[in-house]
Amino acid sequence: MYNNRFSGRQNRGQGRRFFRAIKSFDPTAFINKPVQNSQIDQKEYFIKNSFSDFNVSPELKKNIIERGYKIPTPIQDQAIPAIIDGRDLIGIANTGTGKTAAFLIPLINKVLKDRNQKVLIVAPTRELAAQIRDEFFAFAKSLQIYSALCIGGASMGRQINDLRRNPNFVIGTPGRLEDLIRSRNLNLSGFGSVVLDEADHMVDIGFIQNVKFIISLLAHPRQSLFFSATIDGKVREVLQNFVVNPFTVSVKVGETAQNIEQKIIRVIDVAKKIEMLHELLNKEEFDKVLVFGRTKHGVQRLADDLNKRGFRSDAIHGNKRQSQRQRTLDNFKRSNIQILIATDVAARGLDIPNVSHVINYDLPESLDNYTHRIGRTGRADKKGIAITFV
Repeated sequence: MYNNRFSGRQNRGQGRRFFRAIKSFDPTAFINKPVQNSQIDQKEYFIKNSFSDFNVSPELKKNIIERGYKIPTPIQDQAIPAIIDGRDLIGIANTGTGKTAAFLIPLINKVLKDRNQKVLIVAPTRELAAQIRDEFFAFAKSLQIYSALCIGGASMGRQINDLRRNPNFVIGTPGRLEDLIRSRNLNLSGFGSVVLDEADHMVDIGFIQNVKFIISLLAHPRQSLFFSATIDGKVREVLQNFVVNPFTVSVKVGETAQNIEQKIIRVIDVAKKIEMLHELLNKEEFDKVLVFGRTKHGVQRLADDLNKRGFRSDAIHGNKRQSQRQRTLDNFKRSNIQILIATDVAARGLDIPNVSHVINYDLPESLDNYTHRIGRTGRADKKGIAITFV
């Protein structure tokens, strides 16, 4: 059933219809061919530190050890000392490389040394912002450091109350942060540290003006940390007014992870597509599967259909309330459900443990979306499999 190469003859007419709608997406350019990026140093990196070597407080080290962290990833190994030293930073890395810990650990340590320090973390999606806050909880456990999560789809009244407690960390999405700023419930003048995470995605989904507005209100001097998978075009517009004399960490080795096996399944009869998916999901090795669809209604229909067929599945998409999306995501993380069906809202930055397979049931709209979709498997140096229906 699997095919790792496209046939030029098979199903050519149907393929043309797909690719007229998705002009930027050419599967032959990436299937099992990681694309090298000329701006990235491709030399192999050797880890120089362990987490016990970092100059952070004993209480924070205890929480790091309790999380099972021993050897840092390359971006953590290089970024943590630079951030501790107070440097601005540009981090360029594939998804799943440990960026969140790379900035949270030194920033929590900064607040432990000076309780007047305030940190703003801006992320493109609600799910990613919530995930960063969850990581913050783990690293800041019992340290008496507080946070506010400011995202759309959740109660603004509660977020305003959280901000009135004067938390050291404010984590949010650009749109909601701007709303809070304009309503004078959030004043950025006191924030000495700012993180823009997944900056390229913020630009891609239309947040560039929100981000520029936020940057225009930031304090000087400040410590600015910028993380992105790519730095080009409009991303540079954001970057040039954000960092000063930055330390650059480049650990991106290709557009797609080497440890993700990429496969193609040809769909000759669209009416039998659901049966082909059913057959796959019945296989024993498909124990935790993330399935991507293109539309909100299509994703929900697929989840309903799979449930009728006896699979433990659920969907997340833009028509669901944020609380519903978060509850479904938590159930998938805990393996209470076997299959999560999602639109691209779930593709960026989410750290979901032990996803065995990613299935592109519908083709993504671009190579960039494809890269981030399949990056949900094969994380933390584990093997993963990505399957694309064509």
